[in-house]
Amino acid sequence: MSLADYFPSQIRGLPAFDGQFDAFKLSAESCDVLFGIYPAGTVIAPHSHDTDNVGVITKGSLLLTMNGETQHIAAGEWYFVPAGTEHAAKFPEDTADIELWFSI
Repeated sequence: MSLADYFPSQIRGLPAFDGQFDAFKLSAESCDVLFGIYPAGTVIAPHSHDTDNVGVITKGSLLLTMNGETQHIAAGEWYFVPAGTEHAAKFPEDTADIELWFSI
């Protein structure tokens, strides 16, 4: 099974997210919902958003760096990135997540 096949067909049928990583995008009022897929070794360079981002790792793990600290976020764990906070991400294994990007 490919990592993209991890999500049910209803989610795979959503529009693709146009960004630094592969995801299926569900738009909602004041919030975008992304179902992200990250092959092992994916690295996302430091950046920030104008949204509050909340996510949960559903498969694999995330190394999230903010404010000079790196946190290991395992499957089943939630993370929060406040709007305007520079952060970077590394995915040491095939990983999937659900992210909510809240407009503020």
